Amino acid sequence: MPKPDIHPTWYPEAKVICNGEVVMTVGSTQPEINVDVWSGNHPFYTGTQKIIDTEGRVDRFLRKYGMLDSSAEASDSEPKK
Repeated sequence: MPKPDIHPTWYPEAKVICNGEVVMTVGSTQPEINVDVWSGNHPFYTGTQKIIDTEGRVDRFLRKYGMLDSSAEASDSEPKK
């Protein structure tokens, strides 16, 4: 026989709230869920994600620790056309 009163209350229409507005409803053990980020405002899903210049960071790291070839430094210092 199952034990009575061991499960939390289930809210089938729990509200997910982001920035003061309800963004969706889900089933949860809490009546309201406050979130900072969801798919509607996350940069990856909205297309506003910035591309990071990783090549510049690698070159800077190599130059800092003296691992960059002298031929690579010469080609970096020449203006690109």
